[in-house]
This record gives sequence, structure tokens and C-alpha cells, in this order.
Amino acid sequence: MAEDLVCSLSDLKEQQVLQIVRERLEAGDNPFDILEEASRAMKIVGERFAAQEYFLPDLMYAGELLRQVTEIITPFLNEPAARKNYLGKIVLGTVAGDIHNIGKDIVAFTLNVNGFEVFDLGVDVPAAQFVDKIREVKPDIVGLSGLLTVAFGAMKETVDAIKAAGLREGVKIMIGGSQVDEQVMNNAGADAYCLDAMAGVYYAKQWVGVRDGKNA
Repeated sequence: MAEDLVCSLSDLKEQQVLQIVRERLEAGDNPFDILEEASRAMKIVGERFAAQEYFLPDLMYAGELLRQVTEIITPFLNEPAARKNYLGKIVLGTVAGDIHNIGKDIVAFTLNVNGFEVFDLGVDVPAAQFVDKIREVKPDIVGLSGLLTVAFGAMKETVDAIKAAGLREGVKIMIGGSQVDEQVMNNAGADAYCLDAMAGVYYAKQWVGVRDGKNA
């Protein structure tokens, strides 16, 4: 059944995906296992996109399928069998001036599947909103996402705002997006940059003291 879900989701077969998810939940399967398999499928989608087997509309469709899957699973996540101790807290959002959410959503999903409590602020998030959320939930990690090059300035402004609020020493900061690199990271004042979701998981686990992560 696991391979059925991975294959159906990576092949973008909507009806099959939703049917498999519903049937497995009704059968009592752990929802976190289902999410983990969905994460494997999304990694395949990303690989196909990188290989130009899939294109942007396919990526957007995959993101919508993932949203539907998580929507079906969410009510089951508070069941006793599904409860778990989180490894840490992460505040995540696409920075001000950028409204791209597919990459961010995949990162949020993958981090959650790997044991982190994720507070997703959405897109076009001003620096002040990051600061307010950090004060509220006291996360271990902050993730700043941005696809457009214009987001690089907003990443720096957000990190600067976190510093000005006296909150920088208490958190690790990662940035992500297809065009980020070491120079962008250094300019922003972040601790790491991630080109894919599994890199984000790798750094997050390292930062909270879990040493079994692998950088994709």
C-alpha cells in the first residue's frame, strides 16, 4: 500500500491518491506513516521537475494534491496513536514581496513529517510578523523562503529585525529558494541555506541535536 501511494502521488493521479489515503485512515493506519510516504512522493516530483520531466503546472498540481492529502489527514493527527513529541519548533514563511508558496509548503510538510512543530506564516510576510511569532512561540529555528531575487533584501531585513528585537541569539535561521546560495546567506546573516526540503530537515535535526539526518 505504501508504494501504491508513492506511485500514485508522484504520477499525479488525484482520485487514486485520495482514495488510498481515505481507505488507509479508515483501516487505522498511522497518519504520520502516510505523510512520510507522501513526502517521498513529493521528492520524486521535485526530481522529475529538475529533470524537466515535469513543468511548473505539474509542480503546482502536485502542491494542490499535497494540500488535499494533508487536509484529509489533519483531523487524525490528534488521535492518541498519532501523538508524538516534537523535536523542536520552527517558524516558517515566505518573506515580504514574494508570494510563492509551493516550495515553502513542501518544506513545512517535510519538516512536520520529520518531527518538527511548524508554524507557517504564509506568504508575503513582513519582518515584524516574524518577530511577533518568534516572541509568541519561542522557536528553535526560523525559516525564510523566497523564490524571487527581490526576496533577498527582505531576508536580510527580516534577520536584521530579529536582531534588533534581541531574539537572534535564541534561534537558528535558514533561508531557502531555488536561487539562494552562500553569498545570499552571508548577506542576510543566516546560518544555512537550503536548496530543497531535505536539506532543511538535515540542518534542523543538527541544530536540535539529532545526528541521523542526511543532507539531500
